[in-house]
Amino acid sequence: MIRMLRIAGWAALLLTLGACVAGSAEAQHAASQGLLWQFVLGIWHGVIAPFTLLAEVLNHFVPHLLPWSVHFYESKGTGVAYDVGFYFGLVGSPLVIGGRWRRG
Repeated sequence: MIRMLRIAGWAALLLTLGACVAGSAEAQHAASQGLLWQFVLGIWHGVIAPFTLLAEVLNHFVPHLLPWSVHFYESKGTGVAYDVGFYFGLVGSPLVIGGRWRRG
């Protein structure tokens, strides 16, 4: 029972955090606010990149499984600050950090 509650909690957290994935109206609005917000948005999209990649692949092969479409990378209204933030976030993503902890 506790395991199912944990899984449900993680799923709810991922759905909540995925609300501002690349390609959404909220992400495009944030990207238009200036360099600092582009950098922060890039970090966020880099951190959630492994999860959005999985969702994008699922949407491609099973089109109506998820009720929304996601994009791996924000392509509208971004610049160098977003790119730098994206790579910083990608290096600090949960999957990369988890892999480092297991090896160490």
